[in-house]
This record gives sequence, structure tokens and C-alpha cells, in this order.
Amino acid sequence: MTLKIGIDVGGTFTDFVVTRDGAEPAIFKTLSTPSDPSIAVVNGLAEIAASMHPPMTLEAFAPTIATIVHGTTVTTNATLTGSGAKSGLLTTEGVRDALEMRRGVREEQYNNRYTNVKPLVPRYLRAGIPGRVDRDGNEAAALDLDAVRSAIELFRAEGVQAVSICFLNSFANPAHEQAAADMVRRELPGAYLSVSTDLLPSIRFYERVSTTALNSYVGPKLNHYLDQLVGRLKGIGFDGLLLIMQSNGGVISPQLAREKAALTLLSGPAGGPGAGLHYVRVHGQNKCIITDMGGTSFEASVAVDAPMIKNDGEIARHKIALPMLDIHTIGAGGGSIGWLDEGGLLRMGPASAGADPGPACYGKGGRLPATTDANVVLGYLDPEFFAGGKMKLDVEAARATIFEHIAKPMGLSIEDAAAGMYRVACNNMAQGVREVTIKRGFDPREFPFIPAGGAGPIHSCLICEELEIPLQVVPRESSVLCAFGMLMSELKHDFVRTFVSRLDAADWTKLEGIITAMATDGARQLDEERIPEGRRRFDVKLDCRYVKQYHEVSFVVPQALIAAGDAQGIARDFHAEHNRLYGYSLEAENTPVEIINVRVQAIGVTDKPVARHESWAGEDAAHALKGRRAVYIPETRKFREVPVFDGHRMRHGNRIEGPAMIEQETTAIFVSASFDCVVDALGSFALYQKGRADLVASCIKDMKEALV
Repeated sequence: MTLKIGIDVGGTFTDFVVTRDGAEPAIFKTLSTPSDPSIAVVNGLAEIAASMHPPMTLEAFAPTIATIVHGTTVTTNATLTGSGAKSGLLTTEGVRDALEMRRGVREEQYNNRYTNVKPLVPRYLRAGIPGRVDRDGNEAAALDLDAVRSAIELFRAEGVQAVSICFLNSFANPAHEQAAADMVRRELPGAYLSVSTDLLPSIRFYERVSTTALNSYVGPKLNHYLDQLVGRLKGIGFDGLLLIMQSNGGVISPQLAREKAALTLLSGPAGGPGAGLHYVRVHGQNKCIITDMGGTSFEASVAVDAPMIKNDGEIARHKIALPMLDIHTIGAGGGSIGWLDEGGLLRMGPASAGADPGPACYGKGGRLPATTDANVVLGYLDPEFFAGGKMKLDVEAARATIFEHIAKPMGLSIEDAAAGMYRVACNNMAQGVREVTIKRGFDPREFPFIPAGGAGPIHSCLICEELEIPLQVVPRESSVLCAFGMLMSELKHDFVRTFVSRLDAADWTKLEGIITAMATDGARQLDEERIPEGRRRFDVKLDCRYVKQYHEVSFVVPQALIAAGDAQGIARDFHAEHNRLYGYSLEAENTPVEIINVRVQAIGVTDKPVARHESWAGEDAAHALKGRRAVYIPETRKFREVPVFDGHRMRHGNRIEGPAMIEQETTAIFVSASFDCVVDALGSFALYQKGRADLVASCIKDMKEALV
């Protein structure tokens, strides 16, 4: 049977999902090793090998793995911590400060103390090179190669590790950039090189130069990590296919990831949205809110039919204009540290205890109170069953640190202080969900909620209460949802070209030629990845706007409309998407529409894990009852003895009434007093607001009828 493994390296834990054809996915977790994340990968594979029946050595197990799909936070962390490569920039004379001036708009307009983000390339390493190409691609002034050579000498003397090249209007004619790149390759062969027209050949200079600089900044770090990872995997005998998760929800080869490192800036959480849709479809839903609460961060996103994509975004306030999933991240996780601000108000995060030393209850030397410490005090975590009993939690250490840093200064009991930490953490995460729903024009009450991450289902009921969301779906694989989603991802390659034209005056033949050229480039990539033609798809998008408008709207356009030159049909689709995003359109005013960019995504369809469908097992869950323990009930603000169920033993149709706890080896689910729970056909735990059994009745009814 084909063995595939999804691996998601997080700040605290590294997650593994192991799938074989027709078998239930197996879940594993191991502590991350921040100094070298590849060590945790190999450690986890060794644990998986030891769990086989019969147990195997790592060297015997590794050759049996057909595919590894790997998500990494290496580039994300390098950007967030400012630990990327020392970089130089070659750009057009007179505009070297664009990287620092940005768009000239202060992010917090009324904060006079708000300072600009520190550029990724210091000013003295930003070299302005004489030479100019006009907007039509004509050479207005020849490139000064002597100036390029002088800049390279400066870079060499300063120990520059990476070089970015981004000239004005190069999207219209890349000749100057390519000439400069050839010289850099000859004179600085060891430097990581990013060329804007190879990475992002589209209009808007600041977005292009920022993206190119970001690619160079994180490139050497990712290269070093992939060298370590590939070397360690080769050392244990792995000779299967290694794929790297990218920010757009697809996967790419390690070589392409090396060249375009910025594609991996959301590599870790990018698998979640696709997996979330898989789990809600059994409930007749085509949309959901997906969250992932790890040890350090909390990610939230929305999927409607497919994961939501945006063509530009920011990371650590640095602009990036590559297609990526619309994921909002905040510093809220199991390791988020509780503290009191200058006014004595309780805060949670964004600082995190991480994996080492971790929360105080880990017993590894942590001295500051974290969210996990509060969860232990409140009874949501069994100190004897954390990670399936592999880690014993120190309850007294958790209580002591909460008393010292929170309870005593605030004049509260330890339990009340822990409850306050829990509520503040949940409120922070609810605000993160608002960013991707209400601020995007979506009503969160209309979306099923998917809580993922080891700690996510402990907090989800309070988050849903805050947002009035009546239905949650907690997959059995929720603690490793992103790793599971990686195994469901397609190979994806994005291409973009600038094509500025009013829609009603477009040269459709020229536009088709541009699309064909990009599709050919995509087909070449899929050829190298050995994807047969029958498993390929090419999606076309146009970036359009109303004439004199500043921002564009990107939307899918059927190629038949372009082939027919149907400007009115394309305009109708644009008006509809503009109305969905912003609540209005200018269709009635007959405002002309113009095209700015055309995009093609080449998709290679991959084999997916086989979805299981459990047989109906009845409503009685008594067989899964483990015992009872006291947990904190937010609705009453008191502790109460509640039943504790073994989630591994619960089957399709089993029902429990809240409040209750459901425990699995890698996660715990708190069913609050406001919710009840039923196991659906995929084995997921569907938590529905009391009195709203209608939200899950159709799924259960359909399965019952299918079995009759």
C-alpha cells in the first residue's frame, strides 16, 4: 500500500499524519527543535517506525515512504524575528528609497509615534543603477554595467549573502534585469539571487521590489534548512517524493521552493483550509471558518467552495504580492504568556513560551504563566494524559506561576486568575476570526467553525459563543489538521503578466497569446513533476478595476469568455465580485472597466487519502465513558464534575450532552454547557448549540436511510 506522510513543523510541536490506502490516518506529534527543525522531523519518523506492527527501525521504515508533504515555518520565523540574510539590492537610479518610503501611507494615521518598519535591505546596500526602460518596454537609457560591477564589489566587501534585482518597468522588458543578473552570477556565485521578473513580472514597483527583497531575505535560510532536511532524509534511506507546501495552498518541488523561497511564507498553516472543507461537506456545507491554535500562534481563514486567495498581503509589515491563502495570524497559542500591562489589565501574548522551556506545567524550566497552564488549572487538560500520557504535566508549577504573576497582583484566587487568562485568550482569538469574516463581508454565524491545533477545541465553544456561531466540526485529526490538509493539496504554479487595457477595447488575440504562454510555462513545470495531461487544469484570473480606481479585484474568468471576446460577460462577473467584496458596484452607471493583470494557475491533480465513512453505531456513548472530573464552566463561572469520554472509542451517531470533556491522545475537546455533541459519518465531533439539533440531523438522517 502507498504510504504518504504529511509533516507540519510548528513552533512547539511538529505534527505528522500517516496515511495508507483505505486505512484510517495515524496521528503523531513530537516536540519541535527550533535550532534545527529537521531533527524533529527525523525524531517523529523514528516514533512512527517504532509504532508499526511489527516495530521497524527508522532505516527499514524510511524506504517504504512514497511521499512526504512538508510544511515549514522557517521563512515565516526568519521574517518575524528579523533573522534573515544580509541582503543587497540593485535597482534603478533615483528610486532606491522606494523600499523604505513604501506607498507613503502611515499604517496608523493618527499615531504620531508610529515608526516605519525597518527595511529588509539597509540603505547603503541599496544601489541605484543608471539605465531606464519605459512603460512600453523600450530602452530609454542603456544599463550602466560598470555601476553594476561597482555595486557587486561593495556587496562582496560587506559580506552580502543575497542579492535582489528590481528595475523600473522591467515587467515590460526584462533585458536590463537579466543582464545585471548574469553579472551577479559570475561575480558573486555564492550569493542567493532574486530577480523580480522571474518572481513577479507585474506592474506596481513597490510591491515588486518588496516581494523580491523578501525572497532574497529568507532564501538562504530556507536553502540551509532544505539542505539539512534532504540530507537527513537521505541519511535514513528515504528515496521517495518530497514536496513542499506553499502559501497558495498547493505544493511544489524543493528545487522550486529554493528558487522562490517567498512562496513558503505561509507554508505551515496553508493546508488547513482545504482540509476544513473536506470535513464540513458531510454536513451539506460548502463553506467554513478554519482556525488553527498552535503553541505560538493562532491562524484564522475562510473557505467558500475553495480556500480564499489574495494576491497581496503583508508579513511583519513587509509587503508581499504573491498569491497566498487569506490567513490572519495573531500571537495566541498554548504557549502565549499572561502578563499585566501598565494599567493592571490582564493580557495574553503575543510573547510565547514556545517549546523550550514551554509553559511552566511542562516542567522544563518555564517560569511564566501560559495559556496551557491556565487550561491545566481549569481542568481542561488531564495532567496524567497529556500527549496520551507521554508527558506528565506539573499542576503545582502551573498554579504557582499563575499565583505569582497574575492572581496575587490582581487580588484574585488562582482559579479566577486562570479563568481570566482563558477568557482573554478566547476573546483574542474571536477577534482574529472577525478579521477574516466580518471585515471581509461574511457573517460568521452562517459558517461552520473548524477548530484545529492541539489546544483549539478547548477554546472553541467560548469563541463560538462570542461570535454566535451555532455549529462546530472538530475532526479526529484536528490536532494535525494542516498536516492532513497537505496530503490533500494539488501541485500549483502561479503566473502573472501585466496587460493594461480597457475591457471594451481589449486586444483579445494578444490576451489569449499571453495566457497561452503562461499555460505553456505551467505545463513545462508539470512535465518536470511527471503529471500526466489528463490530471492537469489551468485556471485563468483577471485583475480588473473601474477606470481611475486604485485597487483591483481578482476573479476567475472562464476561458470561453476570453476566446469569444465577451467583454460584457466578463464585466458582469467583475461587477458581481466587486459587489460581494465591497457592497456596491457601478454597473448601473456604465462605468468602464479596465484590465491590469492576467493570471494563470497551473494545477496538477494528486492522489488524495481515501475518506472513511463510519457505520451507524447508535446514539449511546456510555461505552466511551472514562470517568468524571471537575472542570471550569464559563457559563456559570464555577467548577463542576463532568463526564470525560474517550474520543478514540466514540463512533458515528454517538451523542453526548454538554458540559463534558472528550479526550484523544493529541487533543482535548471541551463541550461547554451551551453545546451538545454528535459523531458524524467521518468520525468528526459535531458540536451544535443546544436546541439546534437541526444543524446535524440531516447528516445523521441521510446515513440512517443509507443503511436501511
